[in-house]
Amino acid sequence: MANTGTNNGSFYRKVSLYLDGEMTKEAERAFLVEMKTNPTYLEILSKEKNFRELIKNRLQRKSVSPALVQSIKDKIRVSR
Repeated sequence: MANTGTNNGSFYRKVSLYLDGEMTKEAERAFLVEMKTNPTYLEILSKEKNFRELIKNRLQRKSVSPALVQSIKDKIRVSR
């Protein structure tokens, strides 16, 4: 892991929020400015984005039957 010069947990949480589209517009702007000013940050962001795309494109999701989905929904309703 690269030394980002900040709290690594906080930095990686920001990367996740950004890539998940969960940042406010203001936070996103500040994050992008931070990325542009630090090549290490930008490299980490790029690697994480590429990794997520690789997983998304390589992962084969199995489909489930509509009956199973309905069964799960029914059990959720009953337990409330």
